Amino acid sequence: MFTAISTRRRSSLKWLGASALAAMLPAGEVQAADRPALMLATEHTASFAGGDAWVSEKYDGVRAYWDGRQLLTRGGHRIEAPAWFTAGWPATPLDGELWAGRGRFAEAVSTARRESPDDAAWRGLRYMVFDLPAHGGRFEVRYAALLAAVQALQQAWVQPVLQSPAPDAAPLQTLLTETTRAGGEGLMLHRASALYQAGRSANLVKLKLFQDAEARVLSHVAGQGRLQGRTGALWVEWRYTEGARPHRFKLGSGFTDAERAEPPAVGSWVTFRYRGLTAQGVPRFASYLRPAAAMDL
Repeated sequence: MFTAISTRRRSSLKWLGASALAAMLPAGEVQAADRPALMLATEHTASFAGGDAWVSEKYDGVRAYWDGRQLLTRGGHRIEAPAWFTAGWPATPLDGELWAGRGRFAEAVSTARRESPDDAAWRGLRYMVFDLPAHGGRFEVRYAALLAAVQALQQAWVQPVLQSPAPDAAPLQTLLTETTRAGGEGLMLHRASALYQAGRSANLVKLKLFQDAEARVLSHVAGQGRLQGRTGALWVEWRYTEGARPHRFKLGSGFTDAERAEPPAVGSWVTFRYRGLTAQGVPRFASYLRPAAAMDL
């Protein structure tokens, strides 16, 4: 076994991704962020051959790219880490996740989004390094170099994401189930022979019991019966892939009573989980998970 951000309008707009900002500000007021050229995962499908794949735990934290001088979010915004946290880091890029531990996603986001770093909070984070974007070699070669680079740092808060050859389908499913039951988000499968390439890649896939995605809140639906006086559901808009036709659907399950009393604001983004799509492309069994980490949109 391998070892919230609040979306209310009072949150700092600096941390919103370009798509989220576009939904909340008038046209012409959004300045596109200079996003790092990251390799992004696709959803696991039956067509993914496990031949030379390696597997690791999928860490539920904040994607953080070290460009040799500073930490950046996936959206291209600077993460204000304490000086000691990145002291001595290499001049070459690192790709990883700021992670507070299983089930502590909100803590990682809250810590990473502060404009003035909270030293005590940062001592609860680890930087889980999973790739070397500028290395140029196959993943199995990059991983060996990654282990050496992290070992050379000798910093307890910088750790490599442990990789091992992926087992066959049945044992892999067992590993996924065990990891999820232990509080992990899921697994990552990485093609050992693949180069690091920016954008969505079929050589890097995520495997989870549930899929998840982000949607923008369009409106609130009043609750009835036991939920009278609170929010019964959200109308949300979601695109399966960039450029795809948007789908609008009701998101009504997964909320606590407190969340129904103070629901995510219209125009904000939420993360939901689901199991596959209907023939019309709408998520099946969609359930609210949490406010979206807008810095990663």
